Amino acid sequence: MNRSLALETLQRNFPAGADAALIISPVNRRYYTGMPSTDGALLVTPTDAVLLVDFRYIERARQVAAGCEVVLRDRLFPQLRALLEARGARTLAVETERMTVAEFSRLRAGLPGIMLRESGELDREITRQRAVKTPGEIESVRAAQRITDRSFTELLNFLRPGITERQAACELVRLMREFGSEGEAFDTIAVAGPNSSMPHGVPTDRPLAAGDFFTLDFGAKKDGYCSDMTRTVAIGYATDEMRQVYDTVLRAQRAALAVICPGVSCREIDGTARQIIEEEAGYRGCFGHSLGHSLGLEIHESPVFSPLSQDTTQAGNLLSVEPGIYLEGRFGVRIEDIVWITESGCENLTGSAKELLVL
Repeated sequence: MNRSLALETLQRNFPAGADAALIISPVNRRYYTGMPSTDGALLVTPTDAVLLVDFRYIERARQVAAGCEVVLRDRLFPQLRALLEARGARTLAVETERMTVAEFSRLRAGLPGIMLRESGELDREITRQRAVKTPGEIESVRAAQRITDRSFTELLNFLRPGITERQAACELVRLMREFGSEGEAFDTIAVAGPNSSMPHGVPTDRPLAAGDFFTLDFGAKKDGYCSDMTRTVAIGYATDEMRQVYDTVLRAQRAALAVICPGVSCREIDGTARQIIEEEAGYRGCFGHSLGHSLGLEIHESPVFSPLSQDTTQAGNLLSVEPGIYLEGRFGVRIEDIVWITESGCENLTGSAKELLVL
């Protein structure tokens, strides 16, 4: 994406009453500058921006950071005071949702005479911007999702009875790395049989067995951007009940996908899938998580498809669509794609087939 444009957007929509804004969270610094680092500070005013990074990152930052001056960080608070004084800044907006109490206390002590604005307005503006993906951001997610799809296809040749959940998860991570992923978008979920009834179960040494449902939830990263996909497959055979549950989840997902477009209540989209699972099929209480979440530089962003959501979809949103049914102690099914909301509808970025696979 155009990092200069992102900064310009923030500067045009600057927090009211603030002379400057301080961004210290790694993910938001990267969003605005394109520079990944574990430490640093981005000072933004309505007319300019300064990125302070230490010696470990300075060379790379000078190469890639866009839309801002890059300064070697030595003593952060004296440098910030000097930068604020040079700009006549007396009020400083901070990331209240990203900053710890200890960090806020140190900042207040280190910047005497500067009023820290804790209204949350800066956080809301950043969230609003990041919710609408640019074409460049979508291309990064596409690349990550291609790696995810390819890895799943290759993993199918590896899966068989006797392979443990942990072995399958490790092989999937290896494949994603081999195919170009920068790392896991999140800890891979690989759960089979009764373990698959836990939506966020952790891979164990339990071997796959005939008659198991095996749920895989995983994602790659490219250019810092995440992908996310869930597929549930059957090992050996699937009972009539297993097929019925799987078909219900797939029908719920397809119904939700059919109504996703700009200007629709996120709660309504969630309800479309929930109506099929809970009311029509009778699995009330077996779909206990939201239908989906946004993703980008982080695996969970805003908005979300949820019964509690107050959001309305808009073009540029990127969300997962992942209904599930979980029968405690028996088995579970989840199917997940990611979709980009366009001006006229939505585009599914996930390429893997969704019909039930029996391996």
